[in-house]
Amino acid sequence: MIELEPIGRVRTDAAEVPRSWTISEVKGELVIDQKYLEGIKSIHPGEKIVVIFHFHQSMPFTSTDLTQHPRGDLDRPKKGVFSLCSPFRPNPIGMSVLTVTAVKDNVIAVKSLDMIDGTPILDIKPYR
Repeated sequence: MIELEPIGRVRTDAAEVPRSWTISEVKGELVIDQKYLEGIKSIHPGEKIVVIFHFHQSMPFTSTDLTQHPRGDLDRPKKGVFSLCSPFRPNPIGMSVLTVTAVKDNVIAVKSLDMIDGTPILDIKPYR
């Protein structure tokens, strides 16, 4: 058993977000738990960060999800789940590259969000 504890949550007013950070203009915030405040002190506006998150509202994965149509396009042939960015995965973990616009206390303002409000953040890494 592997247990992960979120380090924070996404906060956004966006009613809808694109399916990928690569096409997103959505702005929001990463609200990091106070106990991790020292861990974000070297994150600065203008930087890109990799955010690892939990697809907390995805449907449970079944063996029929091993192959899926890319982005729900039924006219395209199915692909294996590990060659897609689908939220329907054996382990519902997502990754986005976001641009930091501001940092204040435990809140990192970002753009390019593809996560809904309340999404649990599992980790943040530098984009290299």
